[in-house]
Amino acid sequence: MQPGYPQQPPPQIDNNMTMSIVSIFLFWPLAIPAIINASKVNPLLQQGDYAGAQAAAAESKKWSKLALIIGIIWIALTVVCCLALGVGGMMSGSSTN
Repeated sequence: MQPGYPQQPPPQIDNNMTMSIVSIFLFWPLAIPAIINASKVNPLLQQGDYAGAQAAAAESKKWSKLALIIGIIWIALTVVCCLALGVGGMMSGSSTN
């Protein structure tokens, strides 16, 4: 380091932990690797491994997005099937008139 030049702070990298935790409620099998990768970001930054921290953050984001997408599709399909079965059951029910 040269005298007279201030040391630059390390770049901040979003570890995507919030998105990983939210995704665990929607589709937990894919949220687990997201949380594992998100938990690696800060220690890698402290060690000075910025490329490794960015790679872990990118992996966390990828797994979180997959878990969110699959979880939302799963919930939507469940709601549609329940509504279809409920309406179908009401329409095919016997009339007591």
